[in-house]
Amino acid sequence: MVRHFEGQLRPGDRRFGVVVSRYNESITQKLLDGALAGFAEHGVDESMIDVAWVPGAFEIPLVADYMANELSYAAIVCLGAVIRGETTHDQHINRALSEGLMEVGLRSSCPVLFGVLTCDSLEQAIHRSGGNQGNKGHECALAALRMADLMDQLDSQEVEFPPLSDGRRKKATVGEEDGAS
Repeated sequence: MVRHFEGQLRPGDRRFGVVVSRYNESITQKLLDGALAGFAEHGVDESMIDVAWVPGAFEIPLVADYMANELSYAAIVCLGAVIRGETTHDQHINRALSEGLMEVGLRSSCPVLFGVLTCDSLEQAIHRSGGNQGNKGHECALAALRMADLMDQLDSQEVEFPPLSDGRRKKATVGEEDGAS
């Protein structure tokens, strides 16, 4: 029988970290407000949310990495706004940022949500931070709730493997090193 797992919008007893860039703060503050509203709408007490402000988007992965590996968060929401200028600087920041955040999530097994706007103009950023395109911070908070719940579901599953060559069956709870029985 195929088993399906899907995270739900339930806070549980989980702590959430948020990393926010001060650069383009008129946009990132709106992303943060959206994220906090999303958490509140689904029952996360504000005492279960920690917000870390960093100077710019380039610094987000370092703090996300520390939060994911050294502190106990169920998920980390990363918020920023990188807006294209006259040079290719934004492309280098965006590439390093996205690769860094992906690496943090994969290495730590802590969900890291990408709520960084990568826009061609300030107008696009305004539309995506509470304007007519919604609020990426709010979307990321909901994704963080779902991912934290999904990871808890997967972590609590007992997995039964096909019989070993000697006929024994191996069982393991996800996260156990050796579940041979």
